Formats: sequence, C-alpha cells, structure tokens
Amino acid sequence: MTSERFAPLPPPPYYAVIFTNQLADPAPGYEAMADKIFDLAQKQPGYLGAETTRDGTGLGITVSYWADEASIKAWKSVSDHMIAQKYGIERWYARYTLRVAKVERAYDGPEGRAV
Repeated sequence: MTSERFAPLPPPPYYAVIFTNQLADPAPGYEAMADKIFDLAQKQPGYLGAETTRDGTGLGITVSYWADEASIKAWKSVSDHMIAQKYGIERWYARYTLRVAKVERAYDGPEGRAV
C-alpha cells in the first residue's frame, strides 16, 4: 500500500465500495492475500484509489473508489479476487458488511468547505 493515506480522487461523481470487516482470530495468510488483492485492484480498469485502516481488535474498514458500477462488477468477478472472497468467508472474517455508494460531492479540508 502507498504511504499516502488519502486517495487522490477526481471530482465526483464516482462510486465507493465500503468494506467493513472483523478478522477472526487467528487469520493465517490474511495479510499476504490482502496485499496481493490490493495490488491487483490497482491494476483494474475503473479503479480510482482506496483508503484503509484496521484497529487493534481486528476491525478493518477499506473504502475503494471506482469510476462506475461496471468497473465494480468486473472487479468482483476477477478470479483471484473471487478466491480471496471465498477464503474471507471460510477462514478470515468473523463478520463483514459491504456497501456500495455513489459519491456526488466531496470536500477536502480543513479549508475545503465554506461554512
């Protein structure tokens, strides 16, 4: 992952895939697969960027940004990503939630939005 924590994004509209998950304990092999999938996602058509974090209890949130819904659907069906999804369900996640949202406005700050 890059050292930049905020994804450099184009002006909206674009889509956000919000993936919140709780790692099971233990989760052997998770970090290696997560790195591989992150690198692969960056090469997909329509990928715009991502922001991710994980706390000490294993709760993680990754928001990936995509140009359109077709790009999201294509990413979902990439074979290595499908394998990672299968392992996530079977081995790594105690729970997860995935949400897809259309971003219509975005502001950067602290000076980016006038009150």
